[in-house]
Amino acid sequence: MNMMNFPGYSFRPREVEIRPGIRMSYLDEGPQDGEVVVMLHGNPSWSYYWRHLVLGLRDRYRCIVPDHVGMGLSDKPDDAPDASPRYDYTLQSRVDDLTTLLDKLGIDGPVTLAVHDWGGMIGFGWALSHMPRVKRLVVLNTAAFPLPAAKAMPWRLSLGRDSRVGGWLIRRFNLFARGAARFGTQRKLPRAVREAYSGVYDGWDNAISTLRFMQDIPLREGDRAWPLVAEAGRRLHEFADRPAFLGWGLADFVFDRHFLDGFRAALPQAEVRAFDDAGHYVLEDRHELLVPAIRGFLDRNPIV
Repeated sequence: MNMMNFPGYSFRPREVEIRPGIRMSYLDEGPQDGEVVVMLHGNPSWSYYWRHLVLGLRDRYRCIVPDHVGMGLSDKPDDAPDASPRYDYTLQSRVDDLTTLLDKLGIDGPVTLAVHDWGGMIGFGWALSHMPRVKRLVVLNTAAFPLPAAKAMPWRLSLGRDSRVGGWLIRRFNLFARGAARFGTQRKLPRAVREAYSGVYDGWDNAISTLRFMQDIPLREGDRAWPLVAEAGRRLHEFADRPAFLGWGLADFVFDRHFLDGFRAALPQAEVRAFDDAGHYVLEDRHELLVPAIRGFLDRNPIV
């Protein structure tokens, strides 16, 4: 796709062979010797979600922003048994890819994790084995622990996770990415922005990861992602000694107040900015307030 299709995405994506025959697209913006901020998107977005924050930080901070495999401008390989190259769309694969990306970029020192949606489980999954390197947290409408007992599984996710017909519809008509771009905000996004979010997933092959992420949602023991998410939840309180910023759209139908409360309980010292009139894509609804607030948080809490 032509970069002109992506309003506000004034960056030059780079690429790395993250696995044999599989290319990952990522942004590396800002001074090479700047403090590193790793921004991890979820489903069904891509690095486009972080564009406002990258623009607000890159004068001083080095922003590393991958498109997970199957997402955004990265390759979208099949996962059929005879596919070549073949990719296994699991949470562990995402964590391994993040490890490989940072290794290939020579980033072996302290990082700040900025996470949204599935990016929370990917980032905290990575952090379990890299805890001393995680110096600050920026947490936006996400999870790093199993679904809270008080929270019911939303039907929109069950449609993709548990229904073969729903899964077919999502891949055939790109329903999840299109729906999220239209209903994931309280502010109505311009059509070109909605299309930037969803257009990268048009077509059966391109939509594979939007469905596989849904099918990987861990609800109970035996689900493939369960061990990582359960372990992250058990250990989340271990991050309470480092600076954390929680930015939340309370109108999110998935990551609602129950999830925010979970993070507040584990990270009681966190700085919190919550908005009743913002949805899941909180950076779309409230970037004018959130970007300077996050910038101020990072500036006030330098890595020493």
